[in-house]
Amino acid sequence: MARRGKWTALAAAAGALMLALTACSAGSGVNVNPSTVTSGGTGGGTLVAAIGGQPDQLDPAVTTSYNSFQVLENVYDTLVEPDQNLAMQPALAESWTTSDDQLTWTFKLRQGVKFHDGSDFTSADVVYSYDRIIDEKLSPSWRFSAVKSIKAPDDSTVVITVKSPSPNLLANLGGFKGLGIVKKSNVTSGDIKTKPIGTGPFSVEKFTAGDSIELEANPDYWGGAPKLDGVKFTFIPEPSTAMAALQSGEVQWTDSVPAQEVATLKNDNTITLGQVGSNDYWYLALNQAKSPWKDVRVRQAVAYAIDRDAITQATKYGNATVNQLAIPKTSQWYTEYAPFTFDEAKAKSLMAEAGVTSANMTFLATSDYPETVTVGQLLADALGKIGITVKIKTVDFATWLDEQGKGNFDLLMMGWLGNIDPDDFYYGQHHTDGSNNYQHYSNAEVDRLLDAGRTETDQAARKDLYAQAAKIIADECSYIYLYNPDVLQVWSTKLTGYEVRGDRAIRFRTASLAG
Repeated sequence: MARRGKWTALAAAAGALMLALTACSAGSGVNVNPSTVTSGGTGGGTLVAAIGGQPDQLDPAVTTSYNSFQVLENVYDTLVEPDQNLAMQPALAESWTTSDDQLTWTFKLRQGVKFHDGSDFTSADVVYSYDRIIDEKLSPSWRFSAVKSIKAPDDSTVVITVKSPSPNLLANLGGFKGLGIVKKSNVTSGDIKTKPIGTGPFSVEKFTAGDSIELEANPDYWGGAPKLDGVKFTFIPEPSTAMAALQSGEVQWTDSVPAQEVATLKNDNTITLGQVGSNDYWYLALNQAKSPWKDVRVRQAVAYAIDRDAITQATKYGNATVNQLAIPKTSQWYTEYAPFTFDEAKAKSLMAEAGVTSANMTFLATSDYPETVTVGQLLADALGKIGITVKIKTVDFATWLDEQGKGNFDLLMMGWLGNIDPDDFYYGQHHTDGSNNYQHYSNAEVDRLLDAGRTETDQAARKDLYAQAAKIIADECSYIYLYNPDVLQVWSTKLTGYEVRGDRAIRFRTASLAG
């Protein structure tokens, strides 16, 4: 998943970007020996990082692939960016101010920044990058929904005027590299798809289809030259193969970590296991355009019939936190609320109250995210006990997205990742006019609260608005929330200066390798 939204789905969704671990199996061998990369760093060597798949392309405003953003996090910069605590900090913009009416944002750009080709970065590049997204209606265009105009009064200033106060503007501009600042000539030539030119700590030197992408350190990076000479992202779809390559020393980092092996990895002193709570969430969604799922009592019956603890254990082996709302405990926007317990009798009572003695359900799963298949099997057993017969329909992810968009499902499971601002968690998914409201949920009070949350500048008042909306969304089962998964990554003890992040951003700018 991407986003900041659902990856691919994700991202359509937003952008925003989904991540699922593929099933663990033996897999075939893969050549992951690092090739020679011209030194651009300080002699820190070339890091070989194993990721689960090949990026579809490297244009940040077009791709919705999580694998793409794993690479692009190291290639592009945004105006602002989240720190380890997901608070927005200066990046290409070194400072910013807002007008008294909160409608004008003025960004002062960092001086002396160069693109990878040696050309100067200016405000015109920011205006071009943003206007392109808006004019061409590219994946992140929804992030500019409140923007009225983007101007560059001089080379070092960008002025963004919004239609209404927008407390989520910084998160929208810096939340993920889909808003990375691109170079116009790189776009018009078409080279951006495989040889992007950014201002980030590494530049793309080679894209070998089906094998790897090689990055070289940017010695002129405004944040200081990386310690690594380069990074080679190699594509290894099987987690077991990636782990074997790590343990043999062929690779030094991977996020293809079999969840069932985490307990063992914690006791392995030859590697470092990084594990933190994420801002991702996984959920079930019932299609409210169909009967009997349009009846809130039937949706609530499903919510009572499922065992979230069992689902979390079966899919994540406990490496997740059960949650009945979207926003995790690690977020400043978290609200404690858990209206449903595992109660089969209550579920049967609600079904009876709704006058539904039996129902047939098509559960849409995808082989690209094996946890959806696992959960489908658990649901078939649990819901069968309250009179709902479940048929599991398993398709590839591209087909899954198409079926979701067409409404060809009764129930589906998926996740969203990369969320930062509370608007990311709720508006697109649950507002009547939300771009990702595939379950067809509509509640006028929720719409009012979500609209108000987009313009409320007092943080305490804003948190209360989202808490109210979240509780209604949970009560009415627009989504039936399951858990917030942990971010799991493993790396060699030779790799230092690297930290795992809750937003899954893979940053190697401060990392180094011991000899």
